[in-house]
Amino acid sequence: MNNIRNFCIIAHIDHGKSTLADRFLEVTETVDKRKMRAQLLDQMEIEQERGITIKLQPVRMKYKNHVLNLIDTPGHVDFTYEVSRSLAAVEGAILLVDASQGVQAQTIANLYLAIEQDLTIIPVLNKIDLPNADVEKASAEIIHLLGCKPEDILTCSGKTGVGVPELLEAVIERVPPPQQTEQEPVRALIFDSFYDDYRGVVASVRMMDGQIKKNDQLYFMGTGAEADALEVGHYTPNLSADPILENGQIGYIVTGLKELGEVRVGDTVTLFKQPAATQLPGYKEVKPMVYAGIFPAEGDNYAELRDAMDKLKLNDSALFYEPEHSQALGFGFRCGFLGMLHLEIFQERIDREFNIDIIATVPSVAYNVYKRNGDKLIVKSPQDLPDPTHIDHIEEPWMQVDIITPDNFIGNVMGLVAERKGIYKNTEYLSTGAGQRAMLHYEMPLASLITDFYDKLKTVTSGYASMNYEFKDYRKTDVVKLDILIAEEPVEALSCLVWHDEAHAVGKKIVNSLKDTLPRQQFVLKIQAAIGGKIVAGEKLSALRKDVTAKLYGGDVTRKRKLLEKQKKGKKKMMAMGKGKVDIPTEAYLAVLKR
Repeated sequence: MNNIRNFCIIAHIDHGKSTLADRFLEVTETVDKRKMRAQLLDQMEIEQERGITIKLQPVRMKYKNHVLNLIDTPGHVDFTYEVSRSLAAVEGAILLVDASQGVQAQTIANLYLAIEQDLTIIPVLNKIDLPNADVEKASAEIIHLLGCKPEDILTCSGKTGVGVPELLEAVIERVPPPQQTEQEPVRALIFDSFYDDYRGVVASVRMMDGQIKKNDQLYFMGTGAEADALEVGHYTPNLSADPILENGQIGYIVTGLKELGEVRVGDTVTLFKQPAATQLPGYKEVKPMVYAGIFPAEGDNYAELRDAMDKLKLNDSALFYEPEHSQALGFGFRCGFLGMLHLEIFQERIDREFNIDIIATVPSVAYNVYKRNGDKLIVKSPQDLPDPTHIDHIEEPWMQVDIITPDNFIGNVMGLVAERKGIYKNTEYLSTGAGQRAMLHYEMPLASLITDFYDKLKTVTSGYASMNYEFKDYRKTDVVKLDILIAEEPVEALSCLVWHDEAHAVGKKIVNSLKDTLPRQQFVLKIQAAIGGKIVAGEKLSALRKDVTAKLYGGDVTRKRKLLEKQKKGKKKMMAMGKGKVDIPTEAYLAVLKR
């Protein structure tokens, strides 16, 4: 056990975690050169395409008579739960900072997560080969953040491989080996899992006590499930079978279980014959930030969608869902996500991995609604909002937001946040001298963060700002339900909850985007936004014009007029009969979703 080192890499987006992991695999010769490719640990197609890490990925390497278990983690704020789970399975963390960009918001957030877990932290400056790398300035920021000595900070380049062997040696020197425990009953922590069509659920585990062999009878303490260990082994990063998984190691167990709910992330695995007395402390329940309705485009795909979501939940434990019924869209789910990128990735995975077309409703946050009779409801969907006459008051979630920006953009950031109802707290400077960077602390309503705040922040700071946010508390607000009417019929999937003072502006935006995306009908189509019975915004989509006079030649003009009058009457009749019979294409829903 003294030769085992368990560690992970934490960093902001695009600071080079996956590239550095590639160099580790090359230096330790874990992967054959002919099988090597860029971002090898990003196994999903979407990760490769977008160049971001979405899933944590374990891998075992051997270097100088030591076994190094690495977990590569995501950098985006929407996948923080993946990072926190990785940190609970290791003893050390490499804090990676891009030497050209310096410390960013997510660097600090992930660092605090690692400090909470009491991990050994190795600060590393990456991308030192870049011409604009400023090692001194970035080092000063790390020293300000960690209070470490300048000689504790290592430098490397994930691209060229400079400094990578020294970094591996530092991991062996500085990261403590797993703690020796007496041969207590077996306990292993499940930190991730996925579904294999042939072998059932495969759980990724960190062995805390004892050992698990192939064919051992297992007991899952949280769910009460029983299973046989069909296979145990480690990640290379592919599955590689071993006869035994020992104390302190990170590996996987093939359970053969087909009931997906029986293996839960954060659960403790023990032996059925000698169960442990107590469970390992798991993970705190993750709190979804954004809720959206997810419905199959084809009504008869509901069962397939449910199975797909069960399998995704295994692989993405931050996902929350419960069944929901909508008059317009039929049976579906109300899903909770950690942010808009999480929702986008979820939609893409459902489409690619399970080939199911879905419709997503406009995202909203969860509101606490207090009724006049003293009842309290948690409203996640506009359809759940009670009649306004029964409501005493509504509370919305507020977030603590940290924004890091170069000091010459502070004015732009303050202007943007003021527009979004943010409350300024204070400013902290991370560095001194020319081009110094400031960290602005704000409190903001979550509803103003989830739409396009991040994009706007990048725009006003020329792409230099970064942000991180976490839940603070619930506060009183004035929220109303905005209904969208098409041909005077309400479209449930497009309703949303908005602040009363912004109802007109939001309604106008939605109505305009629908006018651009809805197909024209044979009659004039009314598109309106309403609060209760009051119309706050409206547009008309002109009718398709069929040239009924094309067949005429010569004769009196009254013949032409007669035909046009007949067409006019027909259009009126169609408008009266065609109400509510407008087919709304998925593109129109998506246009509103991305408004």
